[in-house]
Amino acid sequence: SDFTFKNSIGGDAALSGLRALCCDAPLPAMGLLKVGTPLSWKDTLPHCRYIREHGVHQFLSTWHRVKNIEKDRLLYGDEIEYSILVLDHEKREVRLSLRGGEAMTELNEREQHTDTRHGYGGCTWHQEYGSWMLEGTPSAPFGGYTRSLLQVEESMRLRRARLLCVLKSNEIAPTLVSFPLMGCDDFVRPSAPPGGPASESSTVPDACINPHPRFGALTGNIRCRRGSKVDIRVPIFQDENTAPGDIHMDCMAYGMGCCCLQVTFQGSDADESRYLYDQLATLSPVMLALTAATPIWQGRLAGMDVRWKVISGSVDDRTPAERGEQNAPTVPNPQMAGEGVRPLSKSRYDSISAYISRKTNLSEDSFNYYNDVPCEVDDATFDRLVKEGIDKELARHLAHLFVRDPLVAFEGSIEEVDDSTSTEHFESLNSTNWQTMRWKPPPPPRSCGPHVGWRTEFRSMEVQLTDFENAAFTAFIVLLSRVLLVFDLDFLLPLSKVDENMRRAHIIDAVNTQKFWFRRDVVPSDVCQLEPRPSKTAGDTYAEMSMRDIVCGKGSFPGLVPLCYAYLDHIECDSHSYARIEEYMTFIERRAKGELLTPATWMRRFVRSHPEYKKDSVITHGIAYDLTRACDEIGRGQRACPELLGSVVIKPISQERAYDTHLHSAASDSAIAKLLQQVRKRARDEDGPGSVPSVPRRMRARSSSY
Repeated sequence: SDFTFKNSIGGDAALSGLRALCCDAPLPAMGLLKVGTPLSWKDTLPHCRYIREHGVHQFLSTWHRVKNIEKDRLLYGDEIEYSILVLDHEKREVRLSLRGGEAMTELNEREQHTDTRHGYGGCTWHQEYGSWMLEGTPSAPFGGYTRSLLQVEESMRLRRARLLCVLKSNEIAPTLVSFPLMGCDDFVRPSAPPGGPASESSTVPDACINPHPRFGALTGNIRCRRGSKVDIRVPIFQDENTAPGDIHMDCMAYGMGCCCLQVTFQGSDADESRYLYDQLATLSPVMLALTAATPIWQGRLAGMDVRWKVISGSVDDRTPAERGEQNAPTVPNPQMAGEGVRPLSKSRYDSISAYISRKTNLSEDSFNYYNDVPCEVDDATFDRLVKEGIDKELARHLAHLFVRDPLVAFEGSIEEVDDSTSTEHFESLNSTNWQTMRWKPPPPPRSCGPHVGWRTEFRSMEVQLTDFENAAFTAFIVLLSRVLLVFDLDFLLPLSKVDENMRRAHIIDAVNTQKFWFRRDVVPSDVCQLEPRPSKTAGDTYAEMSMRDIVCGKGSFPGLVPLCYAYLDHIECDSHSYARIEEYMTFIERRAKGELLTPATWMRRFVRSHPEYKKDSVITHGIAYDLTRACDEIGRGQRACPELLGSVVIKPISQERAYDTHLHSAASDSAIAKLLQQVRKRARDEDGPGSVPSVPRRMRARSSSY
């Protein structure tokens, strides 16, 4: 039990279901997915204003109900997405296996017959955008104790092992961010032609989209709202024989088909969750670069190492006027947010555009100093929230979310929704603003359901090849959240610098080639925190730092890992937990120093050293086959990779020990018949039909030996 652990890193409250912790609404295993008929964009438009207005009503109802929640304990959970691939060993080819839903169903059925009373022996499986994908989480959140940081890796290994149990003999499921041959020729099984009514893509079939009706509607409505297919452009890596040009992608699946690592925390109250939102937002580009794992797009080496820009483009529903294109039509549509012509500086999948915490107590000048990027707001939403008593910082954040339109509405679930008991319309905006951080109010209560408090989700990290790496980065973020709170530190930067860091995080081998803006003095200045802070104090200065300096420290700047060690010493971490956490911290330090490669750099070197590579940036079928097999073997502990892991050895993962063996007490006819067959084999021929009772076999054997 989590309650028996010695060192607490949180408060005290009962465990709650992980999906409730991580999801934005208290719906069944599919999170925000609901069964029903989604409306086309044409049919959604007349309802957009209603949904936006009543989304605000629903937030206010939630706020007044739960704004005074306090003293919740730390609970946290991770989410990892997996891709199922199918291998053709004879032809040395690899393709996407569109069996994600089938695998998820079988896994969840098995979980129903698995003993999870000890808390971390269970997994929960969820649908993802791609029909080859699925998401795995532990069945319960991790609690606020140091030993829970070790349970993260155990849970991740268990999920990988159980996923292996439902794969076919020619299938693998490595934790890759993106499939290397997405959009290249016939890259799916079962085979399907490109395009379809949802995406109209020239390279990706609609069969790649999860068959749940929400996903097809989401894809089609983004395309219809923007007035064209999505237009994703990535620079190609320029090798000796590379043809000039960009990698061009035209389908949402390129972005939303990416796998990542996300961590959600429960704060003690609303203020703490808002404070973590702001402080961790400045770390999101750093962690994106540190976990870089996406150097290949559409069968070619790219001139960048991470996924973020691609996903941002894949869900960019802005009209030409909102994107600021020259000669764009500017005829307003009163049914759309901003009438479809208000300029919007970012896609709805991007970095944050506003800080939301009151803890730093910024003066108006100081607020503007840090919030120095465009943050469009819906004026009516802002005024309504302020009138209802919402502080201006939070009202600005929410009004920024509501400059967007809802992307999916369901027939019979619009005006029929009760604003006092549902957050469906609020979440239709909050959960489709995919920023580096997400602030999550408590969902409506359920009868006999778990208590769920104010949560903050950290969303920028790329999924790693091994569970050790994923667990290390999860533990790192959890510890940094405690460091910020216990030591009352300040990581704030002007948001323009955070955005610049996001741009630099995309650059090839950014860990070693780039410097990132970071705050010089993370210890709050001597300015009284009860007084509004001036726009700039000595402690507000920032500088460009290498990844090594940010993570390991230099001069008066302590470094993120040393701060974690200071915190572990402060709470007197038990020696058993400390030993494994130290391995995590050492690994992260070595990657930050450039002693260990990021997955992106390792993959790039793998491709460029492959005998089939022609120095033209092209990934052949044979290269993709060998690369995906290598990634799978590294993740399962079947292949050593000191370039990535140093001296860390991944214990092999096997499906044989994925589930506990039942101690059955009831006899079955088949078991009895099997036992009788075994017993009969022990008899001799002379003791067969027509024989008389004789000496037992062991006595005959003894007498014959004389």
